[in-house]
Parts: sequence; C-alpha cells; structure tokens
Amino acid sequence: MSQQIILDIIREGLLTVILVAMPPLIMGLVAGLVMAVFQTVTSIQEPTLAFIPKIIAVLLAIVIFGPFMLNQVTQYFINLTQNFNYFIHPALFGG
Repeated sequence: MSQQIILDIIREGLLTVILVAMPPLIMGLVAGLVMAVFQTVTSIQEPTLAFIPKIIAVLLAIVIFGPFMLNQVTQYFINLTQNFNYFIHPALFGG
C-alpha cells in the first residue's frame, strides 16, 4: 500500500468525522451562546443553567441530522470495503 493511498484513507476518514460531528457541535455552540447572552442580560450567573439547553440541542441535532450522519458513515464504510482489494498490495499474497 502506497503512502498516498494511506493518506487518502485518513483524509476521507477525518472529513467523515468532521461532517458527522459538525451538526451536534454547532447546535450545542448556538445553545451555549444563547444561554450565555440570556445569563448576561438577566445577571444570572449560574454555571449549571446552560447544561440542559445544550443537552437538548445536541439531542435534537442528532434526531434531525441523524439520517445524514448515518449516511456519511455508511458511505465511508462502503467505500472502504469496496476498494479493499485496491488497498492491499498483491505482493502480500505472492502475486
């Protein structure tokens, strides 16, 4: 297996991880910012107040974007398994 093939596999894997993790992280970030602004405006400085909205936002993102996230992981796995023969060097099997 050449170095370029390994780098391509790693690059595709990292892009898949970023695409799958992005929706829940962005929703959690937005919920955290909204709660921070709310706490600033109301002068409520309770650090545990932001946890529940963040958890709800992340769960909502998983419910909404779950099919997209599952599709990305599935496509990566299918691509990896379909090209498995291309990744293995023929010299390993005496050919």
